[in-house]
Amino acid sequence: MSPLQTQLPTETWVTATWDDYLQVSENPNYQKAKFYYNNGQFRIEMSPVGKDHASDHYIIGYAMNLYAVLKKINLNGYDNCTYRKTGIRAAQPDLSYYVGETVDAIPYGTSAANLDRFPAPALVVEIANISFVDDKGEKRLLYEDLGIQEYWIVDVKKSKIIAFEVQNSGSFRIQESQVLPGLQIVVLEDALRRTRHSNHSQVGAWLLEQFRD
Repeated sequence: MSPLQTQLPTETWVTATWDDYLQVSENPNYQKAKFYYNNGQFRIEMSPVGKDHASDHYIIGYAMNLYAVLKKINLNGYDNCTYRKTGIRAAQPDLSYYVGETVDAIPYGTSAANLDRFPAPALVVEIANISFVDDKGEKRLLYEDLGIQEYWIVDVKKSKIIAFEVQNSGSFRIQESQVLPGLQIVVLEDALRRTRHSNHSQVGAWLLEQFRD
């Protein structure tokens, strides 16, 4: 049965073909969903984004851009951009970044970024509220295989960031970004904790002081 004729399960990995993935991802009924595909496994995420997830998403994106501006690092960031390796893999991370020499790799007007033609982003970030186990597991493998240089998971419930550097289709923990040199993960974690009792303008001013030091 076509995936368009049945209700596919969400928030879990299911067996599906690449054509199934394409059909569902282009179905207007799934307009607000996020999609992942890896070697015959398909995941749809339909959970509504709550305040906590949205707040952490915002402050991490703000911090990344602020750091790049102050340190004169060329950076382009994207929210929920779709990346595809035709027939094999697809991902839609919460945040993704092209940095340095590849900053302008994806031309304006591109819809889904075809990684057969373009390089993968240097850094991707998943904001994990209810999806933490999967972000740390299957998605980590997916991003390793896509050739991402760095993968971060923001644990919303604990105000923590698990950051990985990816090399040779494997990954290991880091405490300082290699893509954005000098950026300490602990500073971003402190910023996340501050948003629990301070507004974003106040946290932004604090970040500015940290990054100027």
